[in-house]
Amino acid sequence: MRNLRLHRAVRRRPATIPLGAPQRFCLGAEPDVVLVGSPCGVVELGAGGQPLTREVSLTAEGFMPEDESGSIVGIEDLPEQECVCVATAAGDILLCNLSTKQVECVGSVDSGLSVMSWSPDQELVLLVTGQQTLIMMTRDFEPITEKQIHQDEFGEGKFVALGWGKKETQFHGSEGKQAAHRKQTEVSPTSAWDDSRPRVTWRGDGQFVAVSAVCPETGARKVRVWNRELVLQSTSEPISGLEQALAWKPSGNLIASTQEKPNRHDVVFLEKNGLLHGEFTLPFQKGQVKVNELLWNADSTVLAIWLEELKTENSNANSYVQLWTTGNYHWYLKQSLHFGTLEKNKLVSLLWDPVIPYRLHVLCQGWQYLCYDWHWTTDHGMGQNSQHVANVAVIDGDKVLVTAFQHAVVPPPMCTYELQLKQAVNQVAFHTDPKHSGDMAVLDADNKITLYRYGQRTVKDPTIRLGAVGGNGFKADVETPHLDKTYRVDLGSNSNEMMHPLGLQSLTWLPDDSFLVVSQDQHASQSVLHHLIAAPHMTRTEEEHLNLRLSVPVDGEVISLCCSPVTKTVALQLANGQILKYLWEASPPVLEPWQTSGGCAVQFPQLCVQTALTTIGGEEVILGLTDRCRFFVNDTEVASSITSFATYNEFLLVTTNSHTCQCFCLKDITVKALQAGLSSAAAPNSETLRKVERGSRIVTVVPQDTKVVLQMPRGNLETVHHRALVLAQIRKWLDRLMFREAFQCMRKLRINLNLLYDHNPKVFLENVETFIKQIDSVNHINLFFTELKEEDFTKSMYPSLNGSSNAQPRQHLDQKKVNLVCDMLRVAMERIDPEKYCLSILTAHVKKNPPELEIALQKVHDLRERLSPNVTAVSAEEALKYLLFLVDVNELYDYSLGTYDFDLVIMVAEKSQKDPKEYLPFLNTLQKMETNYQRYTIDKHLKRYAKALGHLSKCGPEHFSEFLNLVKDQNLYCEALKLYPSSTQEYKDISDAYGEYLIQKQLYEQAALIFARAGIFAKALDAFLNSGSWQQALCMASRLGYTTDKLSSLAQSMAGKLVEQRKHAEAAMLLEQYTQDYEEAVLLLLEGAFWEEALRLIHKYDRLDILETNFKPAILEAQKSQLIFLDSQKTAFLRHKSRLQVVRELKEKASESLHDYEMPNCPELDLFSETSSVVTASDMNSKYSHSNSRISARSSKNRRKAERKRYSLKEGSPFEDVALLEVLGENIRAVENVKGDVHILLKQLVLFGFDEQAVGLQQVLEEVLQLMETSIPEIWTPDVQQSSLNPVLGPNSTANSIMAAYQQKKMLAPVVQDPELLIPPKLNKNLQWKLHLL
Repeated sequence: MRNLRLHRAVRRRPATIPLGAPQRFCLGAEPDVVLVGSPCGVVELGAGGQPLTREVSLTAEGFMPEDESGSIVGIEDLPEQECVCVATAAGDILLCNLSTKQVECVGSVDSGLSVMSWSPDQELVLLVTGQQTLIMMTRDFEPITEKQIHQDEFGEGKFVALGWGKKETQFHGSEGKQAAHRKQTEVSPTSAWDDSRPRVTWRGDGQFVAVSAVCPETGARKVRVWNRELVLQSTSEPISGLEQALAWKPSGNLIASTQEKPNRHDVVFLEKNGLLHGEFTLPFQKGQVKVNELLWNADSTVLAIWLEELKTENSNANSYVQLWTTGNYHWYLKQSLHFGTLEKNKLVSLLWDPVIPYRLHVLCQGWQYLCYDWHWTTDHGMGQNSQHVANVAVIDGDKVLVTAFQHAVVPPPMCTYELQLKQAVNQVAFHTDPKHSGDMAVLDADNKITLYRYGQRTVKDPTIRLGAVGGNGFKADVETPHLDKTYRVDLGSNSNEMMHPLGLQSLTWLPDDSFLVVSQDQHASQSVLHHLIAAPHMTRTEEEHLNLRLSVPVDGEVISLCCSPVTKTVALQLANGQILKYLWEASPPVLEPWQTSGGCAVQFPQLCVQTALTTIGGEEVILGLTDRCRFFVNDTEVASSITSFATYNEFLLVTTNSHTCQCFCLKDITVKALQAGLSSAAAPNSETLRKVERGSRIVTVVPQDTKVVLQMPRGNLETVHHRALVLAQIRKWLDRLMFREAFQCMRKLRINLNLLYDHNPKVFLENVETFIKQIDSVNHINLFFTELKEEDFTKSMYPSLNGSSNAQPRQHLDQKKVNLVCDMLRVAMERIDPEKYCLSILTAHVKKNPPELEIALQKVHDLRERLSPNVTAVSAEEALKYLLFLVDVNELYDYSLGTYDFDLVIMVAEKSQKDPKEYLPFLNTLQKMETNYQRYTIDKHLKRYAKALGHLSKCGPEHFSEFLNLVKDQNLYCEALKLYPSSTQEYKDISDAYGEYLIQKQLYEQAALIFARAGIFAKALDAFLNSGSWQQALCMASRLGYTTDKLSSLAQSMAGKLVEQRKHAEAAMLLEQYTQDYEEAVLLLLEGAFWEEALRLIHKYDRLDILETNFKPAILEAQKSQLIFLDSQKTAFLRHKSRLQVVRELKEKASESLHDYEMPNCPELDLFSETSSVVTASDMNSKYSHSNSRISARSSKNRRKAERKRYSLKEGSPFEDVALLEVLGENIRAVENVKGDVHILLKQLVLFGFDEQAVGLQQVLEEVLQLMETSIPEIWTPDVQQSSLNPVLGPNSTANSIMAAYQQKKMLAPVVQDPELLIPPKLNKNLQWKLHLL
């Protein structure tokens, strides 16, 4: 679907015409240098139209006759030898040095030479002598071998006969058996115009060479293939009418030649084994032209054919150069160059550039040198809204094949319709007015512009023929254009001076029906921009003229021209990359440099073969794509792997070398964001990216249909619907409330239907009736229901491309999305037509969560009970059948059974696969039961035990045992208690069972509460005793009427348990109040250090003797215990503190030694990564491995043990510093906790006159607290505390942050899993524990 468009045309002619006529030429090693051979010598043509730079005469040396009768048969530039090799027809092989102007004869053949051909690598040269022999020589002109051209044998590749029968016994098709006896027709000799000279062509890799020569026996040409050692490989089959042209495809699979057949002139292809393999026909009558040469370009995609009309008596012959390409096994004539009949324009030779694939070099008789550059382009309609915007035009000789992708995707070489013109077409331009984007302007080889327009026309245009869409018995539903006018371009030049081929380029049809074309000035470095308008004509003629409105000289060569159909801006690209803007609407029109919003001139860093105008972030920019896949926005390169691009509305679509098609919204994006999006790989499920077939290129984007047409390398088409375009179009439809179009597109392209609601929930809920009326299909509404999900698809699956969402804030937040949509649609359908939408209403009930199956079944039952059924309404059987499609039949049967409606149950059972012998006896048994017991049986069958209890409780006392068993089996105690009043015996029995159940679960206190509430006080007393609630136990004992002795015994036993639990105060209270054993109570209080309470009881019962016998010794003993405890804590604290200081010093030394080892000049430094060099000091100091990490955590006991051993105090162990911090913190907290006890003890010591002991205890505690308070800043340094806030290692750490922390010596802080260990304990200074009287 691509055409060749002229990219650049260079015309050069020396100011001083050299002697003699040019005969052959080759390309020089330097750019834009051409070496031309003539009968007089070798001439070098310089670049840029300069005069002759260097020249070597061959006549002066005597190698060529001075009468110019000599002939050059080959010329080749040898850059390594800094000379030009020239072969003359007389047989001399000359090396000409253009710098020194010396000519050296390196060899001579007496019989003369007809061909000299160098291999592509210039390692070998093949000579064809006048005696029809081949001489293979090295680059130093040393002969390798010599062979005769005409060989009798076939060659090394001769076919092997497998003995599959004779010719006479084989099948001959429709010709019958007589074909076996028919004599083979003799091969006809060559044409009269054939020069009989041999032709030589090399394969692209230089391994084989093909030679075409006239056979002396038959007079016909044969093609023989030889290898580099001149060993014959194969000989072509006899081909009648084979002509002189010969060209081996560089890719190596085919050899092209021409053949004159009885009724046509063909280009034929031969394989390496000599067999024919395909052909195509030239667009000329038999005997009209002769083919001088065939040439393949460097990448084997274009075949150039040099043709010349056979001379007539009245006029000179016309010369043509045609460029042919192939796709899908069809050959297209893409460009046709007509050189006219003037003698000076007659072609001498042409060459493809070996480096630049689409550059063709042409040399004319009058020393005119032409150089053409082409590039591939896709000619398609521009605009957005016209119905003909998706037309694509393909040039094929004198026809233009148009495919209307808006109507159908027709694969090439077929088309929707074709335009037949009088001359070969070179360029097609579509109208840039969006309202007429299907109109076409066609520029042919005679520089005539033909216009085809769409419009009302009743007369059939004979120049238009339908393609694949037409046929017998079919009416094509596609509008075709009509031929409007044909214009001859009048540029005001001399009519006697013929315009060069392709003199006009970059044809552009402006919105005001004027035209822009570009031509080359006489100077090669300048172009002229012509603005053409239609001339008024007085008489109706077949051709009209386009007159010049304005000619604007351009300082540089115009490479391409593009026009935006939206902004109507025209941009020109020059050969140096500069971008110009043509203000054609101004009066007069002017050219000015293209500038960005910042005022900078735009210049592409590299020439772009495809350009387009678009708007990015509100600013108009020019896009450019080079032949090397570099993609530019203005002068900024945004990607280097783009193979094609297209703009559509606010979207940019690109294909990449990684075989993806990406789509970007340009409305709210910057160039930097676009660059980042193209450079980074998008998420796999992102709507911006789509995988495509390898080598795909964008042909066009079909508007309003979301189709993107791609072409594969082999020529076939593939249509994809890019997710970004689809979603953008769906969002536009939904914003316009066009639900039908959006639904159809989503259903066809498998877009989740949740987007209908999620795009804008508020608008959808306000227009549910519009939605239902537009969809108007029960099946489609049901499909929408079945796809509903709770998630918001605008946030998960289909986020907005530009990051902004149109979704409104969610309404009805208290309701779930699915339930809300189902209810709203169901209400709307019931209001519009409940009978028509009956199945959809059922679907709405079933889709809700939880499903409303009972309501759905009831509606089905109502349909069955309806007295006057509507003929158009859904029957109950159809509704039930549909319901069974949505819900499993067993589940539906259970739900119907749960309605207690046996008619409904039987109706569902009849539609299921159940055996009537299974369910009928069960239903009959149920019907015989009392109503409540029947419902209980059904609920129990359905395992709805809570409901079953409710029905069973209404069946009377005779079923209570069954009720209680069900409660115990299903643990439904709470539900059961709600069914009976608290005063009933049933309530008491249920509570008794519930309490026993809780005791089994060891929930004694809760069981006791249940027992007590139900009046079961004995069991409540036992439960309270087990739970330790002695106050409630005494209450229950009182309710049970316990005597004083039983109460005393109960209190005695409870006090013993409380002492075991170290609850001395509560045990003392029991003994004092219930056993009157106050002496034992005082002893318990002294044991628990409750000094003041013990004093109260001593004085209450006037037992002052206990003060001397028990109280004073107890407080003195307590004072000694506190002193011992404080001394031990102080000793341990000092020991751990000093050890921590030692450990930290060792870490500091180890860290410094590590830094000293890693010197900047250390050669091994680069062998380590940043993170591998981070070693903590504890790792370096320790000779132990982290064995703690391998502790098995098979049980909770083991896990606790592992936790305790995680930080070991053993010297040299890992994390010793952390273990020391942990122990020091425990020491401080232990001392802090005894301040309250010491305060109370001090008061008792002072009270009884033990001032000395009190002072000693207070001083010791104060010293210990002072020591710890001053040591805290030394132990928990600021670095340690900071590391707890910003840990070096952790989920937020990176390699750079770890390395930076290490270099700053922050790794001295321990890396621990418990950051609270790194926080110092806090001392409570508000607690006043000291006595000031001491």
